[in-house]
Amino acid sequence: MYEVDAVAAEKFIKKKALDVKATDQALCDNTPVTPTPITTAIAKIPVVLAELTVQINVDAKINLPEPAIEIKRVGKRLKVTQCRLLQNTNKLFISGFVRKNIEYSTRKSSNRDGICGNISHCTVDVPWSCVTAVDFNVGTPAPALFNFENQFEYLVEQDLGPKFPAKDRLMSGDLTELNQVSTEFFNELPFCELISATITEFNEAVNRKDPYGENPFEEFEFTSIQEKMVIDLTLKILQNQQVEINGVSNNG
Repeated sequence: MYEVDAVAAEKFIKKKALDVKATDQALCDNTPVTPTPITTAIAKIPVVLAELTVQINVDAKINLPEPAIEIKRVGKRLKVTQCRLLQNTNKLFISGFVRKNIEYSTRKSSNRDGICGNISHCTVDVPWSCVTAVDFNVGTPAPALFNFENQFEYLVEQDLGPKFPAKDRLMSGDLTELNQVSTEFFNELPFCELISATITEFNEAVNRKDPYGENPFEEFEFTSIQEKMVIDLTLKILQNQQVEINGVSNNG
């Protein structure tokens, strides 16, 4: 007979059982209200300048920390770290990385009939970058305004000294002071909005070798993966601009 710990048994008895409580919500009425629009206004809103699909080609080599028998699954997430339109040009600089979670099987024991092991995973970031020319097929970006400085002087008159007639005077700008007017403009920076991304890839083991010991004849181990990716990234380029809105009243 097994002895039962009385304290543990008491704690087990006092443990609460799983309980779920739910209530039905009564239906409540509502009354539609017609909004009162502004018929004429000037708004500062994001304006679409272009929408485009960029194709990015990536070739990378991934070295695993241990020998693998087979790639089981590869999860992918596209990350964009920079999407910058060079002002007063149509060149768009894009960069980022693809976060990949690679699941693969390993060999722990084997014989001529089969292989047993564990499922491991490795998460890596595969970087990419490119520059593309943008066709502004929707709107026109506001041109960048440049800062400038202007100087101005005051007229001063001075005596020429004993070598010149007494009635003559030296007239010139005052070199003992600097008077300046500077103007700086705070331009609106165009920005990107991601719409979708399609990744087509090909992964291949490049350093396969026969495992040591007894194994099925068709099994190999590898530690390096050569991958090729084609990324189709669809995005919008926008810029905050002032837009005149002319609305028509429902009663008009």
